[in-house]
Amino acid sequence: MTLSGLIDPRPVLPIERQRMTNKTLRAMIVPLLIEQLLQLVVGIADTMMVSYAGEATVSGVSLDTMIYTVFIYLFTASATGAAVIVSQYIGRGDRDKAVTAASQGFHIAAAVSVICLVLTLLFGNAMLGALYSHVDGGVMSACQVYLRIVALSFPANAIYNAGAALYRSMGKTRVTMRVSAAMNLINVVGNAIGVFALKAGAAGVAWPTTISWWFAAIVMTALCFNEKNEVCVRLGDMLRPQREMAGRILRIAAPNAAEQVLFQLAKVVLGSLIATFGTSQIAANGIGQTLWSLAACMCTSMSPVFITAVGQCMGAGDADAAAWYMRKLTRLSLLLSAAWNALVLLLVPAILPLYAVTEETRHFIWVIVIIHNIFAGLVQPFAMPLSSGLRAAGDMQFSLWSSLLCTVVVRTALSFLLGLGLHMGIVGIAWAMVLDWCLKAVLDVIRFGSGKWRAKKVI
Repeated sequence: MTLSGLIDPRPVLPIERQRMTNKTLRAMIVPLLIEQLLQLVVGIADTMMVSYAGEATVSGVSLDTMIYTVFIYLFTASATGAAVIVSQYIGRGDRDKAVTAASQGFHIAAAVSVICLVLTLLFGNAMLGALYSHVDGGVMSACQVYLRIVALSFPANAIYNAGAALYRSMGKTRVTMRVSAAMNLINVVGNAIGVFALKAGAAGVAWPTTISWWFAAIVMTALCFNEKNEVCVRLGDMLRPQREMAGRILRIAAPNAAEQVLFQLAKVVLGSLIATFGTSQIAANGIGQTLWSLAACMCTSMSPVFITAVGQCMGAGDADAAAWYMRKLTRLSLLLSAAWNALVLLLVPAILPLYAVTEETRHFIWVIVIIHNIFAGLVQPFAMPLSSGLRAAGDMQFSLWSSLLCTVVVRTALSFLLGLGLHMGIVGIAWAMVLDWCLKAVLDVIRFGSGKWRAKKVI
């Protein structure tokens, strides 16, 4: 049976209404996956290199990463809001409005990121002290150094994400892959110099991260000004706020940002819980999260594809085509994710010896990675990429409230119950996470089947 036979829903959508062929999908997905892998390989390299500076340092960086990721999700949510609007205008065939939306996406990204930078520099240490009061001095010192430096990358991170989201809306994922490759090369070389040559510990990883993000932001912005693109960015539209278009973007971005930030804040709260489990479990959680990200990168790669395909169909006023693509892409996500997670599990025995950690830490890593990968392969396609399809259709409120229920309430409650109450430690945290996915997947499938998302209008 061919791939089309496996993933194409019946009845097959007429060819003239198919906005993306299998060849087009493959041309989008492969660069997206490579881009994700490049970022994750660098993440693994970061963790491995920092591990040679001692478990206190790797623990501090891992705890800090939970906070740093809050801001990354905020910037990504802002970029996603603009990407949905741009995709729908592309589907409608309105280039001028698409250009305005893309330009305003940059304006919003810059404004939000500068505010985050200032707040972090002013209140970062106080926040770390409140969240991680139980950690020892070495871990706290690494946290403070890392956060203060990587905060300088916030504007670059936000601007890069705005540009990358624009190119993905046009289906030009090969461009973002190349920029990401260059960025990650700078990062990994800088890490090696910072950790091994300069022996700078957490700072030796933080500075290369910041420098590489600024490189990527400058390159991506220059590319987005190319008038030959299907959609570009105009300086005048970028510098001047336009209330109507910004409002459209924010109606998508704000609920998505709230969802993503609340999700990560819940992880930060759980990080304060994990900090009470001891250095071995803290280190195992930090390394395990990097391996989790490697396993989840297939679903992460599929999310922009949902946004582009569904957004363009909804912009063209073809909700039936959007539904067809959501079913097709969910099937493809399930097929690819199951195969990918099985492959990652097979690679874990080769990856673990690269980390300079204790046998106890290795044991915990193995347990939480096995739990994660089984559910990431079979459940996460319904809890992550399908949610992106609903967002691309404009169904933001549902995504927000379902995430509040699943992640903020269910995952947090179960984490404290299993991890602390039943003394399961980070293994209990892992079980709480996958049970959260199961509930989210059920809610997303029910919402898709109800068809209520079809009535949402964003342009």
